[in-house]
Amino acid sequence: MAEKRVVCPLCVRVVLVALTFGGALHAQDFNGSPVDISATLEPIVVSAKVPGMAAVVLRGDEVVAQGVAGVRRKGSPERIALGDEFQMNSATKAMTATLAAMVVEEGKLSWNTTLGDTFSNTVKRMNPEWSSVTLTQLLEHRGGVPNELTQKTRLLRVIFSRGTVVEKRQKIVATILSHKPAYRPGTQYVYSSLDYIIVGVMLEKATGLPWEEFIRKRLWQPLGISSGGFGSPGTSGQMDQPWGHWGRMMVGHPVPPGGFWVHLNTPLFWGPGGNSHMTITDWAKFISLHLRGDPANPHHAEALIGPDSFQTLHRVTPRDFYQGGWFVVSRPWANGHRAGDTGRAISSQGDNFFWHSEAWVAPEIDFAVLIVINQGGPAEKDPVYKASEEAIAALVHRFAPRPTSPKQ
Repeated sequence: MAEKRVVCPLCVRVVLVALTFGGALHAQDFNGSPVDISATLEPIVVSAKVPGMAAVVLRGDEVVAQGVAGVRRKGSPERIALGDEFQMNSATKAMTATLAAMVVEEGKLSWNTTLGDTFSNTVKRMNPEWSSVTLTQLLEHRGGVPNELTQKTRLLRVIFSRGTVVEKRQKIVATILSHKPAYRPGTQYVYSSLDYIIVGVMLEKATGLPWEEFIRKRLWQPLGISSGGFGSPGTSGQMDQPWGHWGRMMVGHPVPPGGFWVHLNTPLFWGPGGNSHMTITDWAKFISLHLRGDPANPHHAEALIGPDSFQTLHRVTPRDFYQGGWFVVSRPWANGHRAGDTGRAISSQGDNFFWHSEAWVAPEIDFAVLIVINQGGPAEKDPVYKASEEAIAALVHRFAPRPTSPKQ
């Protein structure tokens, strides 16, 4: 029923084996127009038997390579184009966390604002065990919120109820908070898009704006993201955008935009937890914001939020590898080999069985690679697992810069 089907350790595992290569190009090789990598992607799409893929490689705010392969829908001749839109799914979580940082900087919330502070007067039957759960705990998936897969019946009631997307989000929050937490808050990591649904409602209460309006005004428009929208891309009954494809059960079967399965799987009110779409080049603008904003980037230049916020959203802690919509890990290829560099990489990923998105960001070397696939389900034996692993590994191997003085 929920947006994020893959448990987070598996998401990280997708690239644990693949991303072990050294780089092959230096920064000076990136002058001029972006390299067309379509020929690199095409055999991967064919071998993995996924319908289509798009990819972008970044150095800072510059697109140094880009390409597409495959078709918009299996069995249809329309080819994927660079300007096509893909569903981002849980990659939207990093955007919601960025919005939260904006609201914190404005003083309308703090990282320690609690559910009691926000909802005690509006959720009439809130279980008192939720009162001390903080905004930070929700962003880390440590707030006691159940995984959405355990909430099927409750979600169905909301999906098919009347009301606006804002009203439905409020219903979800009221329902969740009226029951006991699934575990003692702060003691476990349990991935759940419902954490970010609650954060979205907190932002709506703090700003007075629907999350959809807030993200357009405060994030997408300043970054020049013009293709951003909500739900699956495309027009029902037309082939004007790629279609999603099943990654489980009916593997490879196309899913028409706006249909029953789309609405059931990722309803529109799911936005803060993962229900946006855009072109991969527009998504790259958001990824570049975090690539350059990270304090470890040698060309560090923050925008929209301040350095403390980037530090908070990207930080490494002994207990967790997930912060503010990002998986935070270390990789040899991501090491800048300066004093204090650790090879820290952050990854934003999304999958809802129908679409897959994945970005890997290496601030120490001012480098990022993004892929999107119009099929979902990246478990180890799924076609998307094979395609994403091969594409990211190939692009890291080809484009990640070599250290000038490697220290092994």
